[in-house]
Amino acid sequence: MNQPKQKQPITSLWDDEKAATMSEPELLLYRSNLLGSDLRITNFGGGNTSAKVMMDDPLTGDKVEVLWVKGSGGDLGSIKLDGFSTLYLDKLHALKKRYRGLEHEDEMVGYLPHATFNLNPRAASIDTPLHAYINKKHVDHMHPDSLIAIAATANSRALTEKIFEGVLGWLPWKRPGFDLGLDLEKLSTEQPHLKGIILEGHGLFTWGDTAKEAYETTLAIIKRAEEWLEANIAQPVFGGQKHQALPPAERAAFAAKLMPLLRGKISKTEYKLGHFEDSDTILEFVNSADLAPLAALGTSCPDHFLRTKIRPFVVDFDPTRPDFDAVAAGLDDALEAYRADYTAYYNRCKRDNSPAVRDANPIIYLIPGVGMLSFAKDKATARIAGEFYVNAINVMRGANGVDKYVGLPEQEAFDIEYWLLEEAKLQRMPKPKSLAGRIAVVTGGAGGIGQAVAKQLLSEGACVLLTDIDGGALEEAKSALAKVAGKDNVATITGNITSEEQVEAVFTESALRFGGVDLLISNAGIASSAPLEDTTVEVWDRNQDILVKGYFLASRAAFRMMKTQKLGGSMVFVASKNGLVASAGASAYCTAKAAEIHLARCVALEGAPLGIRVNVVNPDAVIKGSKIWDGKWKQERAQSNKIEADDVEAFYRDRSMLKRSVLPEDIAEAVYFLSSDKAAKSTGNVLNVDAGNAGAFTR
Repeated sequence: MNQPKQKQPITSLWDDEKAATMSEPELLLYRSNLLGSDLRITNFGGGNTSAKVMMDDPLTGDKVEVLWVKGSGGDLGSIKLDGFSTLYLDKLHALKKRYRGLEHEDEMVGYLPHATFNLNPRAASIDTPLHAYINKKHVDHMHPDSLIAIAATANSRALTEKIFEGVLGWLPWKRPGFDLGLDLEKLSTEQPHLKGIILEGHGLFTWGDTAKEAYETTLAIIKRAEEWLEANIAQPVFGGQKHQALPPAERAAFAAKLMPLLRGKISKTEYKLGHFEDSDTILEFVNSADLAPLAALGTSCPDHFLRTKIRPFVVDFDPTRPDFDAVAAGLDDALEAYRADYTAYYNRCKRDNSPAVRDANPIIYLIPGVGMLSFAKDKATARIAGEFYVNAINVMRGANGVDKYVGLPEQEAFDIEYWLLEEAKLQRMPKPKSLAGRIAVVTGGAGGIGQAVAKQLLSEGACVLLTDIDGGALEEAKSALAKVAGKDNVATITGNITSEEQVEAVFTESALRFGGVDLLISNAGIASSAPLEDTTVEVWDRNQDILVKGYFLASRAAFRMMKTQKLGGSMVFVASKNGLVASAGASAYCTAKAAEIHLARCVALEGAPLGIRVNVVNPDAVIKGSKIWDGKWKQERAQSNKIEADDVEAFYRDRSMLKRSVLPEDIAEAVYFLSSDKAAKSTGNVLNVDAGNAGAFTR
């Protein structure tokens, strides 16, 4: 059986020496970052922390009590002080007079801005009353798997009393908001000995008189829950093992083959990005006898299903008879059944004022013997959705191991998923960038043009996989680009594009990392210069291998994957002015570049019926940031033109009609244009970016 690896026990990271120098708001921040740094304590973006702090009123100068509480959005692990809302505590208590009952719950959110302290622009979250009305200085609201496991059992109240022996109180499920805040106030006031409260199906509230006490109480409660569950969990978990996991290489190969196919089927209205995981925790669940019935129950914690949908999609696959074609043949019907089920759920539960039904496609895909896929509109969201479903697996493992796991009632789940306040938050999201959800592979990614192209595509919302033969330079490029676009959106793989095997590995990585490919930027290159009589067969073959064979192999691999996805696509070949106009002393290079252009036209002919566009950008003398021009090529071109090497850039600039240097960023702009929907009606075309060269005018 694939048992999840034992994790290190949760221990306090509090540093008294460091904390001694901090103000109360700084201590809140310190505590929050410590709690948020461990996904066993709370999931990404989940949980809230607060502190009630005496401060000088900026208007009256009087001392007033201010609630500092995590604002709407954000993540505890990375939050800064400006991520907290600040509100007058007395005004929050005064809001109780305005409350008209559960039917008018949502209107209370509109009153929160009127309690803002010091004109703080950070919006207060729906959880603000949960912290305001607990009469304790420091409050934590966390979503640890172990506590949700207890909260999500059929007998969660009895288990709470048994495990915590009166230390924790218990409240029945209620949607977060004003009314729940009043319930928390009542229970914590009536039972002042409590150190916290479990909310059925949701999570944990704990508190303390100091920031350190609150932090260490939270950790102690979680540790107690973890230890009790592990000591009492029934074996075998999830009904025991039904399947053996495939070997790691076979799991990855299956996922890489399935992801582009699946992505194409769920991206008809919005491009999706994928994520693959096959950890021990996931494999234990997907290989279990109870996979299907447990998956059908859905998730319990609202934080989970808002990220994952209420239920996952279980792929009909038997790893003892790994037949990919059978899986592929059944996908359309299975996905249609899932969408129909989701639509029926919407129709059963919708209210008169419910928002319109959202994308009915699954987010989480569970594959026996293989692992888990997750798809969302961006890479980070897909990855985080997967993390949340791992949380859900841990909850089911703990709950079913000691009692009976219970998912959130369907109507309650719907009312949160289609909450008008949640819809308003979605409507405030910024408009997607022009390449949002697109996946680009850039060959020659470590060079000046490759990095500039990657940066441009990333800035427009694409995910980018860079490949290059220079592994060291590739890692430097990845590090620089990740600082601009985030580590989720940039990946690298060292590869030689003249190797069929290595090119296939590049596109396998693109499928595994992001889900497929939409854009190919063929940019890998070399340059050589020699009179014809001095051009060796070795030099000729090297130009043909890299500039022709390499472009062929990359375009063929991309074409196959784009054809599988049925989403169209775009390829841009970075060729050269020399592909259109010959240069003396560079026959091998010019011939290879001309072949690139003609290859692009041939692929454009075959790609058009599939919506795959292929175009060419022709640079000239892009010297800045170029590894080619830093080497032998500069000396060769200087000799050919009878100038000094230091004068090469000025020579090419002055030779152009516009008397301007061509930069990597100029090529990147052209590549972006041809890659994007701005050029949706352009294929088989050549765009010169050479500052003007009459000999290279296209005919």
